[in-house]
Amino acid sequence: MDLSITHPADFHVHLRQGALSELVTPHVRKGGFCTAYVMPNLKPPITTTDQALVYKATLEAIEPNVQFLMTLYLSPELTPDEIRKAKNAGIVGVKSYPRGVTTNSDGGIESYETYYPVFEVMQEVDLVLNLHGEIPSDSNIHILNAEPSFLPHLHKIHSTFPRLRIVLEHATTRAAIEAVKACGDTVACTITVHHLELTVDDWAGQSWNFCKPVAKYPDDRQALRDIVKEGHPRFFLGSDSAPHPPRNKSTSTPSCGCAAGIYTSPILLPLTAHILESFGALDRLEGFVGTFGRDFYKIPANGSKVVLKRGVNGATFSIPEGGYTLKDESVVPFWAGKQINWTISK
Repeated sequence: MDLSITHPADFHVHLRQGALSELVTPHVRKGGFCTAYVMPNLKPPITTTDQALVYKATLEAIEPNVQFLMTLYLSPELTPDEIRKAKNAGIVGVKSYPRGVTTNSDGGIESYETYYPVFEVMQEVDLVLNLHGEIPSDSNIHILNAEPSFLPHLHKIHSTFPRLRIVLEHATTRAAIEAVKACGDTVACTITVHHLELTVDDWAGQSWNFCKPVAKYPDDRQALRDIVKEGHPRFFLGSDSAPHPPRNKSTSTPSCGCAAGIYTSPILLPLTAHILESFGALDRLEGFVGTFGRDFYKIPANGSKVVLKRGVNGATFSIPEGGYTLKDESVVPFWAGKQINWTISK
């Protein structure tokens, strides 16, 4: 059995920098994707148009067969004039990170009202606002309720700027799904493939399944699966594929936890087919990994197709247990060593 998917697009991916970027950037194409929406949380973060264009050129030199859509990091240095410059240069969005909630977010925001002049111009020129939907932990907020606690901010920004296109990134809770459904057509939501599989029990004590936002309860996972199975056009794939060296993923110390992030890029399209098939949503694959996201972002299909092949007579395909290596860098993918039913046809 073969499936032909038109122009798969990953609308949330981390491609890092330096030698690690050289290793992981070709994995976008290896995993079956033609378009990558690139996160800006580097060291230092991508805060200007010029930085974004340099980064884009670096990625294109590594992998010329992928369309890289670039973003800026929302920070105090970002001005309305820079937003106009970014739009004219082809930058697609601005990513908001609350301070300290995920990798390289120490320069994240603390108050959205401060950025209302920026949001006003983003609405005017039609640049997308990407929201990491958590608030920082305090005496009453923790990793399990940080996402529901963020949702009033989503509603307030949407009501204040109703024409601003907003994407709530990597939703993990039923509350987030319902919040996006309650918004207008200018608000969408990405869902990762690993959050369609994991629950809290899978990452408790297992560093390789630990990411932020963390996977939540079975009822939350069911809400994610239900909205994918429904084929709702404002919910689509953003892998949040986040590579870390194994030494940072597999170990922690009393003073430093393991790295937060799950790496799916090199197996992304076959893995997504496998997991959607597992809960009866394989017929929604093309919309989820391509059509819905491209329509929301106004990215025309480029005519490319990727063919998936299902193993016959019970045959399966192995996810590399040893991971991937280039020079001194290595990464290990989600479900390393496991078997899945689909592969990309050569």
